[in-house]
Parts: sequence; structure tokens; C-alpha cells
Amino acid sequence: MASYTKAEAQDWAKENLKGQWSTLVTPFNKDLSLNQEGLIKNINHIRKLGTKGVGCAWGMGEFWSLSFEERLRVFDLVSDAAKGMFIGAHVSHTSLSEVQKFTDYAEHCGFDIIMIAAPYFVTKTEDQVVEFVTEIAKTTSMAIMFYNSPQFGVVLGVEKLKELCKLPNVVGVKEASFNQSLSINAHQILGKDHVISTPDEWIFFKGKELGFNQQVMFANTSDWRFDRPGNSNYVEFINRAVVGDLDEKFYNLHIKNIKEISDKWWQYTVKKFNGVLPVSMCKYWGELMGLASGGVRLPLVDLNNQEKSKLKEDLQIIIDK
Repeated sequence: MASYTKAEAQDWAKENLKGQWSTLVTPFNKDLSLNQEGLIKNINHIRKLGTKGVGCAWGMGEFWSLSFEERLRVFDLVSDAAKGMFIGAHVSHTSLSEVQKFTDYAEHCGFDIIMIAAPYFVTKTEDQVVEFVTEIAKTTSMAIMFYNSPQFGVVLGVEKLKELCKLPNVVGVKEASFNQSLSINAHQILGKDHVISTPDEWIFFKGKELGFNQQVMFANTSDWRFDRPGNSNYVEFINRAVVGDLDEKFYNLHIKNIKEISDKWWQYTVKKFNGVLPVSMCKYWGELMGLASGGVRLPLVDLNNQEKSKLKEDLQIIIDK
């Protein structure tokens, strides 16, 4: 675990949370049990891409479908297999005491940072979210990134994000609201002193136009979906962009085409499942790139055979590399 005190957490994050971070899926066996060997394999694969950090049990990690014991086991596996990389644990839950247990275990395992979102289902106001996160922040010294996402039922505006960032160990925001104006405002108002990260590379081009620069991609699946070991164009682009080296020519040559395919399938899958994160699409895409997957657990549903065939056909551009 990174060495910082509660009072030092924000300074530590500004200094260390940089470059490309990956979001891990939780791979399953054929019987949908946890594929521990597959998770380790995926981490080793991602390490070879040059990725700076990995986050586990996040949205793409199907945290809602994991038992309490499985989430702890994922923490164990990631903390051991990802040594030498920064690691983040997603600890969101509707129960405050469960969040605190996950947080304590993440600290015990040596995680660098935790990420937390709104406690879904009953949280309908921004003030409820602020109060909930405040209680968590009181009980831990770990650095906290707040996950601002409509998947959890409520999105915080900049003023409430600002309230959260006044807490000494809330170091920033993964601003995944899909509201570009909100993301831009968060960067402009909070980005000087806090880590604000929008998980899509459009933010770098907009930042160059408006005079800010995102320091970390915290986090997405694009590294292991777009790149292979020895051919890490996406990771290279991000790791350069975060230090102000925004190479649009490189992006257009090496990334733009595959990103257009990704956007097409992302939007298709989200629409098909009425707004749910496209975990099934990303997991099958990962399989095509050589990662362990095993499909999704209910209530999510895998892509059908026709969709898989079409996706594979679209991805021949990178599968054959």
C-alpha cells in the first residue's frame, strides 16, 4: 500500500495517480464460479501493456453479482498478482457497515486507493450521497475516489462534488456521468487541487482547447480491448497525453478506427439492455483478445451467437495483428 497519512492523501494522489489505469472484469468458469487463475492471467496480460494501475470489483467487474466472500477473494488475488502496479478496490454497497468492511479489507490487502459510488436504490438526493461518503471517509485513512455515475441512480453536480472533495481523504472523482458539460466543469473547478478523471479520451482534446489536462485515465477497458503486449498504442497515447503530449496524428493513425468500432458496439449494447453497462460485450471482446472471461452472471445476459459473430468480424482489424 502507498504510504500516506489521511492529511496527505490528496497530495499523494496528485503526485501518483497518473497514466492509464485498467478496469478488470471478473472472469468466471463454465459453472459461473470465480475463475481465479483467469483473473491472475488477465492481470499479467494487462501488466505487459504498460498500464499503471488496475481496479477490481468495479462496474465491469460485476461487483453486484459477487458474494461478500468472492469480493474479498478478488481483493486477495489482485493485491498479490498486481504487485508493482497501483491497485484500487471498488467498495460500493448499500450497507454502510459492508462498505466499511470492504474498505478495511482493502487496506489490509495493501490497496492504494478505494473507489465508492452512491448507495443505490434508496439514494435519491445529492445530500444523501454526501452524508454517506462523509461517514465512510471518517472511518478510514485510505484515499477515496468518488465514482459519479448514473448507474447508481443519482449523479452529483459540481457543487456537491466540491463538498466531497473538502474531505481530507477524498482525492477526486471518476466523472463518468456521460454529461460532457459536467465533466468539463468538474475539471475546471476542481481539477487544480483534485484528481478528476473522465474515462474517455475526448477529455484530452477538450482539455487542450479549454486549458486543463487530465492526469490519469481512472479507468477504462480500452487498454486490454485495443492493445496487445508489444503493441500498446492506446496505453502509449494515454501515458503521453496525461503529461501534455497530445498527439492527434498518432491517435488518428492507431486508435481512431478501433475506437469507432468500440463506440458502435458500446452504444448498441447499452441500448439493447436499456442503459446497463455493456459488460457482456466487453467480456466477449476480451476473449477475442486472449483474456479470460467466461460470460456474465444473471441478471446480465451474454451477447447472442449472431452478435458475437458480427463483433468478431468487426474486430479482425486487431485480432489479426
